[in-house]
Amino acid sequence: MPKADTPPAYEDAILTPKYEDLRHLPQYSDPGHGVGPDPPPAPPPAYSPGPGSMAAGPGFLPVGMPHSIIPTLSAGVSTHSHGDMDEFVNDQWESTSVRHAFIRKVYLILAAQLSFTVGIVAVFTFVDPVRQFVIRNPAVYWASFGIYFIVYCVLICCKEPRRRFPLNLVLLGVFTLAMSYMTGTIASYYDTKAVFLAIGITTVVCLAVTIFCFQTKVDFTSCGGLLCILAVLLMIIGIITAVVLSFQYIPWLHMLYAAIGAVIYTLFLAYNTQLLIGNRELSLGPEEYIYGALSLYIDIVQIFLFILEIGGAALD
Repeated sequence: MPKADTPPAYEDAILTPKYEDLRHLPQYSDPGHGVGPDPPPAPPPAYSPGPGSMAAGPGFLPVGMPHSIIPTLSAGVSTHSHGDMDEFVNDQWESTSVRHAFIRKVYLILAAQLSFTVGIVAVFTFVDPVRQFVIRNPAVYWASFGIYFIVYCVLICCKEPRRRFPLNLVLLGVFTLAMSYMTGTIASYYDTKAVFLAIGITTVVCLAVTIFCFQTKVDFTSCGGLLCILAVLLMIIGIITAVVLSFQYIPWLHMLYAAIGAVIYTLFLAYNTQLLIGNRELSLGPEEYIYGALSLYIDIVQIFLFILEIGGAALD
């Protein structure tokens, strides 16, 4: 391009435009008015920086130019999106913190219940007068079982601790006492070795199931229907076993029943454990910690009783 055709610099065009240099441009025909030069464009307004403002130059925008044309990392994202994202992150963090606090509360209550139950079982196992009294009076066991069943039904019907927190806490204490008493009466009929063996195996099984439920992607909460069927099957097998053993038929049938019961309640333990986690198909609410501790407590005690039955029959 010739030097005469080189356009002026940007600063010169803005501050001192020279439109007379446009005369050498070729003429264009106008269909309505013949041939003639096109009118020059309107000159842009001169920029005069005000006091305290930054002068226009390379790398700076003139005063008054909209700044929204500058591309940023948030281009295409509305201003409300940042607030929504922060709110989403805060909600996720808050829900995770609430769930962790809920799990800690459940396991603290469960630890207190199991400690009390182990103490009661130790009394019925090592204190010989108490043990002999229970063996001579089987009505003690049936009374504790009746209290256990009634309190359990009441706790299920009113598992809303926000409204009935003192009542639920009292019922939970009464239920723990009844369940511990029933477990102690059953343990008094077995040898001390069988009791220690059952406690050790139950501890290992519960720890393994708990760790597995917190690590696995398998959702046991979606198997509620299957667990209900297994519970009904266990009840039917228990009735048949009670009838058959009353006539002294098939003496090993109670061991088979105990093995099936231990497996089914281990599955129930996995189901109730994943209800606490909260990232499965079903989950407990943050305020249902009493019900969560109650469910785990029943599963663990039932596993202990079934393993005690197997171990006691094997050691006899």
